[in-house]
Amino acid sequence: MTVPRQRDARATGGTPRRRPASRLARLRSVPPLHLVLGATGALLAVGVVMVLSASAGGRTVADGMVLTVFVRHLIFLLLGIGAFALGMWVSPARLRRWTPWLLFACLTALVLVLVPGIGEVRGGARRWISVAGFTVQPGEAAKVVLLLWGAHVLALRGRAVRHGRYAVLPLVPVALLAGALLMLQPALSTTVALGVIVLSLLFFAGAPLLLLGGLSGGALLGVAVLGLTADYRRDRISTFLGAGDELGAGYQSRQALLSLADGGVLGTGLGQGRAKWDYLPNAANDFIFAVIGEELGLVGGLAVLALYLLLAWVGLRVAARTRDPFLRLVTAATVTWVVVQAAMNVGYVVGLLPVTGQQLPLVSAGGTALVSTLFLLGLVANAARRVR
Repeated sequence: MTVPRQRDARATGGTPRRRPASRLARLRSVPPLHLVLGATGALLAVGVVMVLSASAGGRTVADGMVLTVFVRHLIFLLLGIGAFALGMWVSPARLRRWTPWLLFACLTALVLVLVPGIGEVRGGARRWISVAGFTVQPGEAAKVVLLLWGAHVLALRGRAVRHGRYAVLPLVPVALLAGALLMLQPALSTTVALGVIVLSLLFFAGAPLLLLGGLSGGALLGVAVLGLTADYRRDRISTFLGAGDELGAGYQSRQALLSLADGGVLGTGLGQGRAKWDYLPNAANDFIFAVIGEELGLVGGLAVLALYLLLAWVGLRVAARTRDPFLRLVTAATVTWVVVQAAMNVGYVVGLLPVTGQQLPLVSAGGTALVSTLFLLGLVANAARRVR
């Protein structure tokens, strides 16, 4: 029995064939900055289209406010793009020098918003300050400032963070103070986001896992206690557990699930959803993912989630390759915060979590949250352009 000889590519003068690169390998070959810009830009584009669609119905039509909602989103988007450019080109060393002063200004604003006549009350909460005809939320700025200041402090500590007391002080006491001021508004969702930021900073800085476990347990206990101290939060928890009134606190959740069910796999078509016609409150804000699921279907919803996963992957990859300890912590904590907030929003829209009021980052109708998120993602791009 003879074995057929294999032709040697070198003997025949040819070149050996290369196996086609895998999709992940091709993705890794793309410059990180391009991936950050692409994922962020795609999410912003989805936000522009879906905010216009979600606001083009219901009371906004009857009151002639369709363009008002959309134009407001565009204005904050333009401000956010400017903030993104600032974050992308600012000197990290200069930014670090400003963080203590920014922290002082932010804590001062959190106090001022509680003063009658300065803070604006909406829906029983005093969270807004009116500036030049626009309202801003100091709580959104608090998340950014605490992230920057915390990264600055932990970067200075270096490996000393592995010892518990150097990790806790002064970051955790300052975060508790900010959280207490936020709960006086009250703003539980912002307080939860603040806790996620602090824990992510400590984790990526190398704090002891035992310390992180203790802080996480204390945070969960605190959220549970705070969730039971107000009637509307208690009603949301009861509804999530199946004991609430579906026409009361559970109305939004039920309408969101009905919207997702109507969308099916491929959706009803862009602009063809019915939930925005006064069936689903806050369709352009907290529950915009329900509109995405209804009009773009399961495929559209999964595509949006894939963009968040791409942003998380490239962000953590950039953080691992960044030499500047400050930028490394800012990058890792930022993408963690964005993805966790997106997961919380999608979680309560699909019924896996109680309603918390977290917006869908970069997609929900814009405001201070959009500007602050884009500034931090600009810092991620700042780090991405320094690595190869």
